[in-house]
Order: sequence, then structure tokens, then C-alpha cells
Amino acid sequence: MVTLLIFVAAIALLVWGLVRARPYGKIGIFAWLQSVVLMGPWLLFFGLFTLGIYLNLAGVLLLVVVSAGTYIYLGRRLRAMGQDELAAQKLKNFIAVSASDQSEGTPGKDSEDLAQTVATQSTLNAATQADGHSEATTGDQAAAEPSEPEGSRLAAEDQVALEGIFGVDTFFRTETVPYDQGAIFKGNLRAEPDEAIAQLTTLADERLEGRFRLFLIPNPQGKPVVVALPKTADPKPLTPFQKGAAVVLAIATILTCLEASGILMGFDLLTTPDKWSQALPFALGTVAILVTHEMGHWVMAQRRDVKLSWPFFLPTWDIGAFGALTRIESILPNRSVLFDVAIAGPAAGGILSFALLILGLVLSHPGSEFQLPVEFFQGSVLVGSLAKIVLGDALTQPLVDIHPFVLTGWLGLIITALNLLPAGQLDGGRIVQSIYGRKTAGRATAITLVILVIASLANPLALYWAVLILFLQRQQERPATNELTEPDDARAALGLLALFLTLATLLPLTPSLAGRLGIG
Repeated sequence: MVTLLIFVAAIALLVWGLVRARPYGKIGIFAWLQSVVLMGPWLLFFGLFTLGIYLNLAGVLLLVVVSAGTYIYLGRRLRAMGQDELAAQKLKNFIAVSASDQSEGTPGKDSEDLAQTVATQSTLNAATQADGHSEATTGDQAAAEPSEPEGSRLAAEDQVALEGIFGVDTFFRTETVPYDQGAIFKGNLRAEPDEAIAQLTTLADERLEGRFRLFLIPNPQGKPVVVALPKTADPKPLTPFQKGAAVVLAIATILTCLEASGILMGFDLLTTPDKWSQALPFALGTVAILVTHEMGHWVMAQRRDVKLSWPFFLPTWDIGAFGALTRIESILPNRSVLFDVAIAGPAAGGILSFALLILGLVLSHPGSEFQLPVEFFQGSVLVGSLAKIVLGDALTQPLVDIHPFVLTGWLGLIITALNLLPAGQLDGGRIVQSIYGRKTAGRATAITLVILVIASLANPLALYWAVLILFLQRQQERPATNELTEPDDARAALGLLALFLTLATLLPLTPSLAGRLGIG
């Protein structure tokens, strides 16, 4: 039943993706086909598995290779079509802006005069309340004294300078709302979001000596607004105390990985510390996966010019570690960068874990070093199905002989899946926020926490993870400077695949299905 639900949910997501893609014409359909190609092998694999038909390992690898090749081919076709579409869209925007200039009655050769006029008129309404209700002011600026303490509100000269950067070719400002030490500018977007925010930022840096940062975001009604905030509100680097805490947590994580390894090998390091050398290779495997995960984040962050904090590893006795919390210390330019940095870590750690799992299953044979009760393989749809394909009838025995790599890869997949849960500032939460926006990400966080609390009735580990998310990671990531432009459908497809494999890793096989499949 669980496997069937995963299969049905994946089909529903693909159908929903098709509905979203159809308005974009041929480009949208090709992007949707990329999603189908990525998820197709796994849908076929789990669908046949549910019916009791098992593909061998060579068949699974062939499906993955064909999927990857087709995905690359579609990507090239999509980029080729995208260039033609981009040229047509730029021409359309140019015509629309020209027509808009004529309808507004802008004089002369460009829109600079109108922009300056708007800035001049706005000085007569400098006192706008933060709740969005404007109050008329007299010619004397002092007549509108702010209710905030001195220095907590945008200076009048800075407001005038900021209002002067807007124009009909970027963002036509209609209202200014003071907000904290900055302001919210309402109006109409007249250019592509990336182009508009880049031009506005350049002008703001020139006229205000780079003291303010601009954000192009949707308001609660979904209309674009520009928010200006002083750069003093930018993320701060870690303090020496915080860096020290990160080092302490890293050492504690190594110790808990050793303890978890000892428990899996049948002894407790707390009572038999002399056996630490036996647990060391297994613990190093888990640590290698954790480090690979963080290196994935770091490498992508370097490529995208993003600063990351030191990782704060989260130790636990049960599986060694939950992963790590890493702060983004830069203001991101757009949601695509957030997606790239978020997905890179789970991709690196997950690929290594998956490779170790497959290698371990292939190397497993009667007389292997470890023995696991067959019920363990009922704890994961993904691991159980792969084990059935590779080990076959060995899963009908009470104890299954396995290579140590199986346990290392399995733990790595669990750690990766936990970090891909769609909640707060976890990798999965960042992925959902980047693809679907902040409102959907907030709802996903609430749903995830509820599910974890329910799951804790069967596994206390879920409650521990829910508490950590609630107190440390429930907040969403800071907005990007351009929050309007969504990531492309190729990224959305990768995000869906990651979430799909997360479910397949964490959800167990039901006893009835496991029995029919010969697992236990």
C-alpha cells in the first residue's frame, strides 16, 4: 500500500506539472518531459516492484543511463528553443515599453525625465505609514514626525535618492511605504525581473554610495514591490564563540558516529572503549558521507559566489549524526541560486551513499562480515526493493549476510533523506522555497512537523528531529534580491526527484507487501 501511494503521488505530481507546463507551449512541454524522463525509471521500477516483477541490477542501471542521456538531449533542445523564445520576448517587451511610454505621454528621447518627475512629486508625500495607509503632509517635512525612535527610520534625503532611481523602463513607482530603516516601493514592473533589479541596484549604489540593498519581491497580493534595506541588516559572519561551538559539535559527532558504529557491530563503546578500533572504519564511512555532503554545498557555493558558514554538525546516538546546519551568509541574487546550493549537498552525499549501498549489496555473500535480521529490510521501500533485486532469495532467511558497505550506504541515505525533508532551512525546505515560493514552503514546514510528531509514536528518532527543526531550523531562508523569477523546470524536476527518493528512503514496506515480495 505504501509503495502504491508513493507511485500514485508521483503520477499526480507529473500530471500537475503538465497542467502548469501547457500554458508555456512547446518549451513548457519539453521541460515537463525532462521531469518525466528523470522520474520515469523510478516510477517503472517501483510500479513493477509493486506487481512483484523485479528488474535485475543491470536493468536498473540501463534505465538510469538511458534516462540521463535523454535528459541531456532534451536539455540541449530546450536551450536551443529558449534562445529563440528569449529573442522574441525581448522584442515583445521593447514594443510594449515603447507603447507604454507613448500612452504615459513621456517627452523626449527616453524615460529619465518622467522618472525624475516621479521622484520630485514623491517628496511631497514623504510621511507614509508602515501599515500601508498614506497621510497627506504639508510642505513642512517636520509636520510628519515618525513614531519610531530617532535613527530607526529612513532619512528623508535617502528616501528622495531612492525614489529617484525608478523609471518607466524598470519599475514605475506609485507609492512609498516607510519600513524599518528602509522603505517599500509599490508600483508596476516594466522590465524582466533580473534586468530591473540589476539596473535599480546599480543606480542605488551610485546615488547612495552602496549603503542600501534592494529586493524585488511579491507582496501578499502577488504584485511586485521593491524593498530597500540598509546593508547593515545583511547576514553577519560567525563569531569566534560560534566557530568554537561548531568545532565542539564536529568532535561530538565523530564520537557519536563511533558509538553508533559500535552498537551496529554488537558492542557498546561506553562500556568497552578498548574496541574503538573495530568501530573506526565504519564510523569513518559515515563521516566521509557527512563531509561529502558539506563539500557539495561548499563547491556549489564557490561556483555561485555564495558565502556559507561553518557547518554545525548534529550528533545523535542512534545513527551517528543528523547531518549539519549551515547558514547562508550572503544575500542571494535569485531563487535558482538558492536551489543550486541546497541541492548540491544532498546530491553529493546521496550519490556516494547510493553507490556504497549498491556496491555493498553486490559484494554481499553467505559468510559476509555482518548479519542483519531480515526485518531491517522492511524499514525502507528503496533499500528493501534494491536488496530484493540484488540478494534475491537470501531475504527469505531470518538473518541476511551483508557487506559493511550496505550499512554505511544505508545510514548515508537516511541522513540525506532527513535533510531533504521539506521544512524550514533544511536542504529540502530550501528546495521547496526556491521552486514553489515562501507561502508553500511555510505550509510544507508545518505539515512536515505534524508528520514527524505522528511518526514519533513508532520511532522516537522522529520526535528528536522534529524538536531540532522546531527550535533551530523552522524559519525560512532570507529572500533573494529577485524573488519573482522562479527556477526553470529542469531544477523543479530535480527537486521533485529528490523529494520522491526521500519518501522512498524513509517510508517502510508494510508487512503484507513485504511478505508478498518475499522480504522476511
